[in-house]
Amino acid sequence: MEFCSDCVRNCRVRRPVSLKSDGQYGFCRCPQNPVIARASLHPWEEPCISGTNGSGTVFFSGCNLKCVFCQNYEISTEMQGREVTVERLREIYFELIGQGAHNINLVTPGHYTGAILRSLAEPLPVPVVYNTNGYDSCETLRRLEGKIQIYLPDFKYSDNTLAEKYSRAPHYFETASAAVHEMFRQCGPYEIGEDGIMRKGVIIRHLLLPGQVENTLRIIDFVKENFRPGEVLFSLMRQYIPHGNTASFPELSRTVTDEEYETVEEYLFDSGIEDGFVQDEESASGDFIPEFDCRGV
Repeated sequence: MEFCSDCVRNCRVRRPVSLKSDGQYGFCRCPQNPVIARASLHPWEEPCISGTNGSGTVFFSGCNLKCVFCQNYEISTEMQGREVTVERLREIYFELIGQGAHNINLVTPGHYTGAILRSLAEPLPVPVVYNTNGYDSCETLRRLEGKIQIYLPDFKYSDNTLAEKYSRAPHYFETASAAVHEMFRQCGPYEIGEDGIMRKGVIIRHLLLPGQVENTLRIIDFVKENFRPGEVLFSLMRQYIPHGNTASFPELSRTVTDEEYETVEEYLFDSGIEDGFVQDEESASGDFIPEFDCRGV
């Protein structure tokens, strides 16, 4: 391959094709072939994504962030998973569609861009969801234009100091802002069918972190100031639980308080943003973290 520039890390290394071949690993520590930890129907995405049957979710291993609190820490950092070929990846899509998946949901896919593009050379009969951490290269996103119908980016930080501290992600806010605008340029205003299932568009997700109310308020401001009603959906998440490497960060060793969530929820409702989702207290549970047991791979 050419020197890798799939993500904003721009490592410029020649990544190995396979875990068994020679090459140089970049920040993500992944080969070109996808490494997958689970492929199954997922019932816990936003209602317009999971619907009644579930979202056909493919959990990729590795990541271009190092979030200390990652709820998928076992695969994003510890790299649990199984390597597959592009041909097998496409087979997985159709197996999930055969099980009734409303869409194909690619979770943390950015560092496998080449393989994903090849796997989507021919259109699928259901929408493709690009479920990303938001730390995306606009150049790479443009390569995906026409292949992705729904973008589902996290927008983790308005505060770049927090982004560096918790995710080793310099310039996160500027990077994610530009990426979200590119996603919206490609998809345009969201569309949801009569069956309640999303056909195209962007859902901006944000996870409230304990003690970081101001970070969340500024994300809400960004959405309000940059998108009009009916253009994007906003999903305010309360599902934070201590996970991953939070033992090294005592301030992250608790869940979000009722007062914290009520403050940001009220701010959201007062902002005029009406298109989207909120979560209840029960969402902050390890029961909603899948088992990364290579099921369906």
